[in-house]
Amino acid sequence: GIDVVRPATEVRPIACNARQKLPGKSVVTAIVHFPPNAYTAAHRHPGSVVAVVMSGILRSQLNSGAIGTYTTHQTWFEPSVALHNFVENASAAESADLLATFVGDENCGPLVIPEL
Repeated sequence: GIDVVRPATEVRPIACNARQKLPGKSVVTAIVHFPPNAYTAAHRHPGSVVAVVMSGILRSQLNSGAIGTYTTHQTWFEPSVALHNFVENASAAESADLLATFVGDENCGPLVIPEL
């Protein structure tokens, strides 16, 4: 068979704010754009993440649990360094967008730890 390479997501940070009451931590807000059929493989985040679907339909799985399907204005929470098995655009025709708020280390990064 032929391996089909699926489009990657595009992470666009839009704000980074240092937390005066949490030394060494910052909050990063980013828009994650999922082209049609986009897929992100297993990864972790150094800090917790709150995800809000802005448009489209996304499928996501954390810590090998149930696969969730999320539509506009639905949310999920990822604890610090939890295994995010995958997240994908459920549509091969429509794009999807996610607003992600990361609580991470100072200097606004890194946001993602690839799972090797």
